[in-house]
Amino acid sequence: MCWESAKTRHRVCLDDRPSLCLVGGCQHPPLACQGWWRGMHWSHHLSSHARHWGAAGREGGRRCSARHGAMAGPAPAQVGFRKGPGTLLSRLASRSQLELVLCAVAVSLALLLSVAVVTLAIQYRRDPSHSTCLTDACVRVASKILEALDTEMDPCQDFYQYSCGGWIKRNPLPNGRSKWSTFNSIWDQNQAIMKHLLENATFNSSSEAERKTQRYYLSCLKEQRIEELGSQPLMELIDKIGGWNITGSWNQTSFMEVLKSVSGTYRATPFFTVYVGADSKSSNSNIIQVDQSGLFLPSRDYYLNKTANERVRLGAGHAANSNRGNPWQWGASSTGTQLASPSCRLAAHPREVGAMISTEAGLGVPQVLAAYLDYMVELGTLLGGTPEPTRLQMQQVLDFETQLANITVPQAERRDDEKIYHKMSIAELQLLAPAIDWLDYLSYALAPLELADTEPVVVYGDTYLQQVSDLINDTDRSILNNYLIWNLVQKTASSLDQRFETAQERLLETLYGTRKSCTPRWQTCISNTDDTLGFALGSLFVKATFDRDSKAIAEEMISEIRAAFEVSLDQLDWMDEKTRQAAKEKADAIYDMIGFPDFILDNKELDDVYDGYEVSEDSFFQNMLNFYNFSAKVMADQLRKPPNRDQWSMTPQTVNAYYLPTKNGIVFPAGILQAPFYARNHPKALNFGGIGVVMGHELTHAFDDQGREYDKEGNLRPWWQNSSLEAFKNRTACMTEQYGRYTVHSEKVNGRQTLGENIADNGGLKAAYNAYKSWLQKNGEEKRLPALGLTNHQLFFVGFAQVWCSVRTPESSHEGLVTDPHSPDKYRVIGTLSNSRDFVEHFGCPLGSPMNPGKHCEVW
Repeated sequence: MCWESAKTRHRVCLDDRPSLCLVGGCQHPPLACQGWWRGMHWSHHLSSHARHWGAAGREGGRRCSARHGAMAGPAPAQVGFRKGPGTLLSRLASRSQLELVLCAVAVSLALLLSVAVVTLAIQYRRDPSHSTCLTDACVRVASKILEALDTEMDPCQDFYQYSCGGWIKRNPLPNGRSKWSTFNSIWDQNQAIMKHLLENATFNSSSEAERKTQRYYLSCLKEQRIEELGSQPLMELIDKIGGWNITGSWNQTSFMEVLKSVSGTYRATPFFTVYVGADSKSSNSNIIQVDQSGLFLPSRDYYLNKTANERVRLGAGHAANSNRGNPWQWGASSTGTQLASPSCRLAAHPREVGAMISTEAGLGVPQVLAAYLDYMVELGTLLGGTPEPTRLQMQQVLDFETQLANITVPQAERRDDEKIYHKMSIAELQLLAPAIDWLDYLSYALAPLELADTEPVVVYGDTYLQQVSDLINDTDRSILNNYLIWNLVQKTASSLDQRFETAQERLLETLYGTRKSCTPRWQTCISNTDDTLGFALGSLFVKATFDRDSKAIAEEMISEIRAAFEVSLDQLDWMDEKTRQAAKEKADAIYDMIGFPDFILDNKELDDVYDGYEVSEDSFFQNMLNFYNFSAKVMADQLRKPPNRDQWSMTPQTVNAYYLPTKNGIVFPAGILQAPFYARNHPKALNFGGIGVVMGHELTHAFDDQGREYDKEGNLRPWWQNSSLEAFKNRTACMTEQYGRYTVHSEKVNGRQTLGENIADNGGLKAAYNAYKSWLQKNGEEKRLPALGLTNHQLFFVGFAQVWCSVRTPESSHEGLVTDPHSPDKYRVIGTLSNSRDFVEHFGCPLGSPMNPGKHCEVW
């Protein structure tokens, strides 16, 4: 169970359930849904499709201006027939010019449709083998694919534009979103399903965990109660842990006590983060782990790198998409939920974003930091601070965070786990970073466990901890107090009243280039519930939606892709036999988990997981605090137990997938096992190009620049021969250089930061395509989809590319470039396919064309 995040609108109709139709997030009567689902486009949202700003983002954005009762905006037009006497000519003459135009358009479309149907019928009759698939499913998916294409673009010039140009035109950024893609869309659909389940008037679960889930969700919906309480819950909490220099008196001798409360009890992460997890060098045991942390803005670059930030100019043109976190995920944000804001303005097409604000000066560091400082000051004054003194003290906190940013190691420099892993005792940690009483702190955070100074810990980044200790010793205690309490404030403020959300809105506009949200409260509350009771919510979701046969089908596909990957291993001319054999053994040992963990369907086991977590329907803020305290206890409980191989770090409804190196395991939640990634009635070319590439991607993570350091048992140890290791590094250097040449708004992609994901994208595509070819050899050619003019081999590559169709604001693109371990979506397509000889062959791209540059970077 993953209790803490691992350093991680279009219309929706629900078929086969009580009718529910969502338009722009607001509910419409059931009749609005009739007949609509069948024509819905698969032009929707992964991840990197990140949940921006973690929990803070998921807790933000609580109100729709229409209060999710009726859709905001103009009333629908009334259309009817005129009555009364008159000749046909007189009645026609009385019609408006617009009506005549609309009639002409309708007639033209009807004629075109008739011609298309006749053409397909003739083609079908002339083809004795009936090689075109004309089932309803084939016609619908062909229509969606064709709609997304830009057939004016030469696929050998820009395959992303060819595959996604039509989708981009038809998908303006929804209100309040800084990014929109397939993953966002699927997550919105999943949220609508969960809303229906939790708001069902007949909800009567026999599981206490599921009942807690509904109580938590309903407490989040009680906006009137939240408004009545205002800032009082947080002010009382601050007083309870010793006060805040910004708002009143504080205990000047209580640094360690405040640190223990803020970090240990309420799970904020000032200075550093502490967690319990599998020991990378002894994966059958858990160990205390300490890593760098402490910044509020998305990355250190926002504090330090003025040049890069100032390049985020809002010029014309749509934005191409773009730890120790979880670098193994298929996409970085599982669900795509973002910080939301209550203010409203018209949605902008991605190309219009630049036109609307291109006259502004740009988003240099001073602008971002000024907006952040204003946000800090506003929250401080809402909690009782006086404006001018609050600004002065918050500036000191911001300066302190900037010093932390300066010693924070960039993610691109932390990709060698062997180098950053440092195992030591608590006593040795005390010598390394003496500003913290580590035995006192860890004993408190992991209570009721008894710890001694001989207890082992793993430190990731010993130099950082040494420097942060020096920084603490050199900083005035009042600034440290303000910084610690600020960490608590920013973690909890989004659970307070409207004023705090309005303050957040202004910062969001600067950071992500999006202002209008109108995110309905229910959507925010579903995301919060997923974060808190995600597996209990997943139990409801899986029982209502998941086709159990999908699990067996997915397992078969994984076996086929694994076999194809191992065949490729045999063909590598740069790998020695000993390393090759070990690699095969590791591939064979990869443990796959599909759909959901079994315990969620056993009421007793599910209830045991959440036993001890108290949930009230009356206090959302207290429910949140209770969860922080509960998750701290769960973390402590794990230390003396071996890691659970069947433990998941993603909830079943998540639209993502991941690889975990210490388990040598891959996970594919139920949330991603749906179209456009997978559908039972889709051609195999699309399924292999969709979920098949996802599976190949996660499998290849076991052999990327970080995953390759772990053996088949999940232990960090050297198992490569030196000759193969050098050859591997030479090949990955090619990929680092290739992706480092790509730019978004004149800002380069970081080829080092994205290396692992780029290796996985390339290896995953190759494994999935080879698996598809093997399937064809066993089963014969599939029928083609109608009207596309594509072979099934070409369809595989188009299906892969269209998964990554997306739009985002320039500000969001910049944020992705500096924080995301994945390349922008455009280059996940172009970079991968320009390295694929199979793609070049099937699209006939001439040597020297952009999609066939001649030099192909290939690792696996």
